[in-house]
Amino acid sequence: MLDVKAHEKEAKRLLEKRRIKAVNLNNPKPIELASGKFRCQVTVDGIRESVIDDDPAVAHALALSMRLKLIEAKNKPLNLTVGEAIERYIESKDAILSPTTVTNYIRMRKNTLQQLMDIQLSKLTQERVQRAINSMAKTHSPKSVRNAHGLLSSTLSEYLPGMILHTALPQKQRYIASIPTIEELQKIMSIVSGTEMELPYLLAVWIGLRASEIRGITWDCINGDLLHIRQAVVEGKDGATLKGTKTYSGNRVIRIPAYIQALIEKQPRVNNFVVQLSGQAMYMRFTRLCKSGGIQHFRFHDLRHANASVMLALNVPDKYAMERMGHATNNMLKSVYQHTMDSKQVEVSDIVDDFFISALHTELHTKD
Repeated sequence: MLDVKAHEKEAKRLLEKRRIKAVNLNNPKPIELASGKFRCQVTVDGIRESVIDDDPAVAHALALSMRLKLIEAKNKPLNLTVGEAIERYIESKDAILSPTTVTNYIRMRKNTLQQLMDIQLSKLTQERVQRAINSMAKTHSPKSVRNAHGLLSSTLSEYLPGMILHTALPQKQRYIASIPTIEELQKIMSIVSGTEMELPYLLAVWIGLRASEIRGITWDCINGDLLHIRQAVVEGKDGATLKGTKTYSGNRVIRIPAYIQALIEKQPRVNNFVVQLSGQAMYMRFTRLCKSGGIQHFRFHDLRHANASVMLALNVPDKYAMERMGHATNNMLKSVYQHTMDSKQVEVSDIVDDFFISALHTELHTKD
């Protein structure tokens, strides 16, 4: 059995010396990753193996060596540590998952379930996983714990398929969106009017766009009074990245109100993008403006909640609300976004109360 590291060193030396130009790089074909490196995948004894290198020719040569069994597939699954397995899992999905998801996975690998990372897969037990989850649950939200466990579970399904986790996880917390009232929206409008936050504010609260979708608007997305929402700018491991919409339904066309259209036309054409603010800048500036106006804390994304709630209050059918919001189903619309405003709740309560007061003859009579 050849030493893996020695073989890699020799392969690279030969390639640098001879620079084999006639090599067929189509089978297996090196795929360039977002990191700039190249990955080749081959199947050895029914197990898919990956080789990653800065040089596509080196990755190709090593992958061929694995296929021909000139070297043993390095890091057999059971010899991997949990941390190494997660890293390999992330690398294998690099070209498939969104940049944001990859970044979140890398962050979870570095910051969560650290007591498991140096354990070999062959020595991993359900008890160890449960203890790590119990420890994490003391300092992290249930959602964070479930996300970390999900990454671990997905990794094990690929590199240790015989181990099925039955971990007890913290109970999900019901998310209650915080939604500005009409009065608060009016006050915020008076604060942002004339500032660089006016356009992002109106695109979020009036049209219901996500911050990433606002950042992704380019001048060619606008055709007269129509806005084609077809892309988004998200933060990946290498910085801001332009990608497609979050879902297939997210690719949509919405009419631009005249007021917003006039604001867009006033924007300086610095580059291809209409809005120059980053997601973090929008969030921080919106937070500061709310604080300066004496308005309770709201996230920038809460403006999208407000848009959905207004559509609910106006009795807009779910089908049309879903199309405007870019949702494939009404599950999210009903469970998260469709929260009625306080004023609407009072109105409904008055209607119901008046009915029963009349029907049940429960009017209060005061003594003279």
